[in-house]
Amino acid sequence: MARATIIGSGPNGLAAAVTLARAGYEVRVHEASDTIGGGLRTLESTLPGFRHDVCAAVHPSAVASPFFQAFGLSDRIEWIHPDVSYAHPLDGGRAGIAWRDIERTASGLGVDERAWLALLRPLSTHVEGVADFTGNQMLRIPRHPLTALRFALRMLDQGTALAARTFRTDEAAALIAGVLAHPPTPLPTLAGAAAGLLLAAEAHAGGWVYPRGGSQQIADALVADLEAHGGSVESGHHITDLDALDWGDPSRGDLLMLNTSPRLALTHPDVPARYARSIRGFRYGPGAAKVDFALDGPIPWAHPEVALAPTVHIGGTRAEVWRSENEVARGRVSERPYALTVQPSIFDPTRAPEGKAVLWAYIHVPHGSDLDATELITRQMERFAPGFRDLILAHHSVPASSREAINPSEIGGDILGGAFTIPQAIRRPILSTAPWRTPMRGVYLASASTPPGPGVNGMAGWHAAHTALRDAGTRVTLDDLFG
Repeated sequence: MARATIIGSGPNGLAAAVTLARAGYEVRVHEASDTIGGGLRTLESTLPGFRHDVCAAVHPSAVASPFFQAFGLSDRIEWIHPDVSYAHPLDGGRAGIAWRDIERTASGLGVDERAWLALLRPLSTHVEGVADFTGNQMLRIPRHPLTALRFALRMLDQGTALAARTFRTDEAAALIAGVLAHPPTPLPTLAGAAAGLLLAAEAHAGGWVYPRGGSQQIADALVADLEAHGGSVESGHHITDLDALDWGDPSRGDLLMLNTSPRLALTHPDVPARYARSIRGFRYGPGAAKVDFALDGPIPWAHPEVALAPTVHIGGTRAEVWRSENEVARGRVSERPYALTVQPSIFDPTRAPEGKAVLWAYIHVPHGSDLDATELITRQMERFAPGFRDLILAHHSVPASSREAINPSEIGGDILGGAFTIPQAIRRPILSTAPWRTPMRGVYLASASTPPGPGVNGMAGWHAAHTALRDAGTRVTLDDLFG
């Protein structure tokens, strides 16, 4: 039986492992940390009974993922489907509320009702086509050309100076600015618009769901399937040099999948100089400074409906959000930064003791920054939820400079697997119609540094494994594996 060795147990590594195990390979996964899951881990990082997601927390792309749909993830874990996908509080007790119901959202935006519907209804109605266009290798003709055209026109609208003229109310302008600020890019830019518009469309389609019990549930479901098909996971095994790894014999079909930074491929003894230059030229972007809070009770938001949103964007007006992200691009951090926060315990009592709460939060910071974001986030929270500071029982801060120690693929604290730019969406990490394949026989990249990029969707792992199987003369589809 041919062997497959996977380095990294994040969602893509486990997706590749499950694919290859079901295709008949003997699969072993090596994980550097003591716990499995990579960015899917859920740990008690503050106090006993308070369960915090280490990286990813909310997963709209998992529901839309062809891999997870075929895998039947929704039958294996329990999704929480909030009525509100995300919210954006403003000074004076105001807020923009993005309900899953797009009509309800638009009706709350006053004079911007029609503009919100015009921007997002065509995308949310055809979200599968949007996900296909943005979520696969870009060097091909779109399978849904009309949806791709609609999306491209809206990218130009929201990714350029035209964005300042789309909405007239602070609520609508901030609501779209907050979601476009998810990737750490200057604003407005086409890359930010591409990622943000997909997320905004998903907010009004399947909604921004998250797993009861934490993101670890996704990893556990994948590992259970892997083990059911003869595979195994070895944790606490940090591999830093492929030359020292006994991963098998590629001449007999053995495979090596890297759910890691592509830089690990440079340690292969047969890496060609040209490929090595390309990998060294792949850039990493700003980092994330993350803080987990254990709270003595629910967050006292000034606007009551913000309490219904698991995801809350903190940052003030559109101008403030843009200023914050542009400061990061210049190597600085604003005194009033944009913060992406999640309050999972509002609908999931398994995440905190009775009557208590948890908050997951991070800000964008320059690459490799050692900034502790606790006070900056706390002040921004106090601004929109007076009394927040008094609720803090404990906190756990992870500066961008420390993230690589927790997850080796997060170079300099970059949680997206590489700088999020349009050129690097096409060249990720190399310019190729099959960037998952390396020039070294039997070696493939299966991480967020390859298409479709960041997000818990398992698709990079599926593409890598599918490419490897095709190279070996085995043609399988997702239906073949899971049907």
